[in-house]
Amino acid sequence: MASRPAQVNIKALDAAAVGRFWAAALGWSAYSPGVTTYVGPPGGLVWPDPVFVGVDVVPVPEAKTAAKNRMHLDLATTSAAHQAELVARLRTLGATPVDIGQGEVPWTVLADPEGNEFCVREPREVHRDTGPIAAVVVDCADPRAMARFWGEALGWTVHRVTGDHATLRSATGTGPCLGFFRTPEPKTAPDRVHLDLLPSPGDDRAAEVARLRGLGAADLDLGQGEVEWSCLTDPEGHEFCVLNP
Repeated sequence: MASRPAQVNIKALDAAAVGRFWAAALGWSAYSPGVTTYVGPPGGLVWPDPVFVGVDVVPVPEAKTAAKNRMHLDLATTSAAHQAELVARLRTLGATPVDIGQGEVPWTVLADPEGNEFCVREPREVHRDTGPIAAVVVDCADPRAMARFWGEALGWTVHRVTGDHATLRSATGTGPCLGFFRTPEPKTAPDRVHLDLLPSPGDDRAAEVARLRGLGAADLDLGQGEVEWSCLTDPEGHEFCVLNP
């Protein structure tokens, strides 16, 4: 029994516009099957995608207030020229450069039209076959502990773990990585960006939620009422949802 990340959930005032931005940024398509805007590979809506982690943009009435999101996307590039071209194209789409104290680094930090930070990474062999999303990255206090929890939650393989950084990836070697970086700032506000998990085919959501609680997850009441998903937090308080299979 395990869950898989089906999508990255991004809250936005204008979900359709932010969805269009991310579709253009990733070279994917924006689909509007309901109130949300789902971004996934072109060729027609397939959910969940068998390989990639999609992006689901959800309309909310509140604007982003936190100085920096605790979760963000890293985009993959194949060469220095590709990185420069992608950054230039993203800026024409409405992305803006942001300074989060990164200093001199080989990647470029940008924000989408509603201020959600993301990185355009320099070429790396580990990202060669991830697709356009190289990694989903989480700020945390203890990367080792987070790697243990999320490795067991997803059944993913830990490829690197230190006191400052941990990287996981699906045991199939497909799709993006999941990275944890130690940061000194504590979590002080609800996450603007979070993961939505999907239990394995044939698994029961309630049983999977119980398993995740046993690993250290906690129930979360956001006033969601009766919905077809379960809201939880990981051991450091990052929100995530478990959807119905």
